[in-house]
Amino acid sequence: MTTETKTRSTRDTFNTRFVFLMAAIGSAVGLGNIWRFPYVAYENGGGAFLVPYMVALLSAGIPILWFDLAIGHRFRGSAPLAFRRLSKGAEGIGWFKVGVNFFIAIYYAAIIAWAALYTVKSINRAWGEDPETFFMSDFLKADAAQTYSSNFVWPILITMIVVWVVCIVTLATDINKGIGKLTSIFLPVLAVMFIILVVRALFLDGAVEGLNAFFTPDWSVLTNPSVWIAAYGQIFFSLSIGFGIMITYASYLKPRTNLTNTGMVTAFANSSFEVLAGIGVFATLGYMAAQQGVPVDEVASSGIGLAFIAFPTIINLMPLGGLFGILFFGSLFLAGVTSLISIMEVVISAVADKFDIPRKKSAIYSGTAMAVLSCLLFSTSSGLVTLDIMDKFTNNIGIVFGAICAIVTVGWITGRRNEIAQHINAVSDFRVGGFWQILTFISTPALLVYFLLNEIITIGKEGYEGYAQIQLGLYGWAVVGLIFLASFLMPLFKFRGNHHLDGLETYDYGVPVRGRPKGTPNPLATTDSPKK
Repeated sequence: MTTETKTRSTRDTFNTRFVFLMAAIGSAVGLGNIWRFPYVAYENGGGAFLVPYMVALLSAGIPILWFDLAIGHRFRGSAPLAFRRLSKGAEGIGWFKVGVNFFIAIYYAAIIAWAALYTVKSINRAWGEDPETFFMSDFLKADAAQTYSSNFVWPILITMIVVWVVCIVTLATDINKGIGKLTSIFLPVLAVMFIILVVRALFLDGAVEGLNAFFTPDWSVLTNPSVWIAAYGQIFFSLSIGFGIMITYASYLKPRTNLTNTGMVTAFANSSFEVLAGIGVFATLGYMAAQQGVPVDEVASSGIGLAFIAFPTIINLMPLGGLFGILFFGSLFLAGVTSLISIMEVVISAVADKFDIPRKKSAIYSGTAMAVLSCLLFSTSSGLVTLDIMDKFTNNIGIVFGAICAIVTVGWITGRRNEIAQHINAVSDFRVGGFWQILTFISTPALLVYFLLNEIITIGKEGYEGYAQIQLGLYGWAVVGLIFLASFLMPLFKFRGNHHLDGLETYDYGVPVRGRPKGTPNPLATTDSPKK
């Protein structure tokens, strides 16, 4: 094997499994864990929701996570390169996932900037006695009627620029010095901060009532199909599966990494954080309900309203509220940054592979493009509406469609179900078989197709949140259309370097790899390669 071939086939790897786990868990633990899961659980039967939630985790979350890890690990490339190596016609699926990540990244940065600013504002409770008016009018200067406003909100713009610079600099370095080091620092700090926050919340007056509201089971909901759909939706969106992140991260794993064990640690760490978030959030909401003399269901909320309106209201009521605010919004900021890093990595890795450029250049070029578009759209007074619509369409349509395409292509169009299973078994202690294939290639895509069709029909008939059709068209349907366009156009450009040689750069685990001509030596099967 020549020196040139060695150079071309070399791909960065995480130094240790711990570094990968910090990166993967940091990606999975994001804003949705803190502000979405508690409310979804409460609205869908409280404690009883944990039954379909666990079923969804075991029957779809972990199997699809293993699927993503196996694709990235076997074909050792970004999402487009991995699918290109799987099949020449499948490259577009990878670019569809890249497009989804591109648009998620540009609005995600705005929420991180809000959390950073609110961390500082918690010190003196700058939102005053009316947090809702402050957030909507003073902080965001929100104008829901404008399709696009050129009225920039300067504190948000400046903070967003700082967030983008931090992320681009992190991603421009080696994956261990950048992603590895940042997540290995931020994630433990996030865990400590959030545990302190939860312990503090448990000692508030009314905390028990809040926890009763959260955990008291309504067993009758288990016969309601929508509750099960909600459970699968929560698992799918919170685990960072289906849109290229775990494929990309797995491509940096060492050859003999235990994929099933790694996947389970990531999945259960993410779910544990979600339950912990539920305890903290509802203990706090119980305090708010007690202070206002109303039932918990009148103060329970989710999403942006929970984070930037309900919690500031609670902070105003509690002793040492400023410290509680710093912990809460600081946790949001850290969780957001670790997730944004992983989202951006999907785009940066794909560009670097496609055009055969160093990751530093890719990070600067791709990151700058995302940052400019992000600041233009989300630091203005129309940013909240744009963000809400784009979030709805990229998550509920973009991620789900991309996941369906990937599973159906690998499992049925190319018929490589057994190869993926064999690869998992070649490197893992826990072996997968026919049952895993049924869950991954039959039941999960069927459920996702139902979810996708239901979502499209609902939006088509009812719209979304009363927004104007031009707003939905521009920031929703047009965004999905651009992602589709990228998935068709990008494969027309050839991969530079040696990447066009499908299958030649995969490690040889003794599992047959399609795409390598019979008798052709594997350029990575050196004396240092793992033996079967």
